[in-house]
Amino acid sequence: MDESTLRRACHTVLPGHRQPTPAQTFAAMAAWCEQHGIEHDVYGEGELIQALERKVAALLGMEAAVFCITGTMAQATALRLACAARGSALVALHPTAHILKHERANHQLFEHFTALPTGNPHRPFTLDELQAIPDRLGAVALELPAREIGGQAPSWQELTAIKDHCASTGVHLHIDGARLWEAAAGYGKAPAELAAGCDSVYVSLYKGIGGLGGAMLAGRHAFVEQAREWYRRQGGNVIHRTPYVVAAAMQLDARLAAMPACFRRTQWLFDALRRYRLLRPNPEQPQANLLHLHLPVARDAALAIRNRIAQEHGVWLHNQVHHAALPRTSYIEWYVGDNLLALPDDAVHGALATWQAALEAAR
Repeated sequence: MDESTLRRACHTVLPGHRQPTPAQTFAAMAAWCEQHGIEHDVYGEGELIQALERKVAALLGMEAAVFCITGTMAQATALRLACAARGSALVALHPTAHILKHERANHQLFEHFTALPTGNPHRPFTLDELQAIPDRLGAVALELPAREIGGQAPSWQELTAIKDHCASTGVHLHIDGARLWEAAAGYGKAPAELAAGCDSVYVSLYKGIGGLGGAMLAGRHAFVEQAREWYRRQGGNVIHRTPYVVAAAMQLDARLAAMPACFRRTQWLFDALRRYRLLRPNPEQPQANLLHLHLPVARDAALAIRNRIAQEHGVWLHNQVHHAALPRTSYIEWYVGDNLLALPDDAVHGALATWQAALEAAR
């Protein structure tokens, strides 16, 4: 049984949101379109897409926003334009940034900009680390929260100081907000407060929102219109964005409204994990509804335990497993969403206890 089939066979799934089938998703989209009289956009022109762009811009407190088919294109474009405007190709970003880890060196191969990894790979970079860079920067890219280090984010004071530094030095501050809605709940702030003082913000329409794909890039009107033109030049000007926009627009309000509850459930989970010493969370305290759990077994053993518990108990513990730095250790990522929100406390404790026992037996 492959991984997706095994997961579907489980009656209990811990990570993430409930996953409707394609048929269920398309049926819900069709009903929503019928209810609201939706018509296709044509090359990005149309009330549906433009209304969503205005809505996201308002949520972020920005002048304008533009849809982009992928976050990869949105961010590379934003940083390219920022660097061109400031006469420096250097972009400071975290060593674990999505741009460096998952985008196959696109920024380098297409000569968008030059990445300058900044700070320690295991925690967010600081103002002191930015100020220590002797070069003139074109931009700073800040991921809120940083996925690859367990959803960590700088303190609100540190974030404010970084914003002030970039503003005073004329450096473009770009926010990688793939999970910005989640970060806002962690800070206890509105998304516009996170975006305030930044020059551009990218947000995903499918990660926390649950859409089919797509992204938004927000900023000043002139910057956004320049980005829109560069999307065309890069092949991003698809004729109909309707499926992506509908899938996001029909559930945006509900998803955003649920973010504080997801974060509160994450806080509960951190307290619960104190009973299970072999499940070690990172960070020490939650900063978003995202975390890593470090396990005292190698990756292959962790996968075997997950699959056995799924087959024997019908409980899906986690998705991917990653190699960790120490021998015979590994870690997994948990996104706290609909699934954990809906589970009774005793069901979560039962799953954690079964997992702990399996890890003890495997050591």
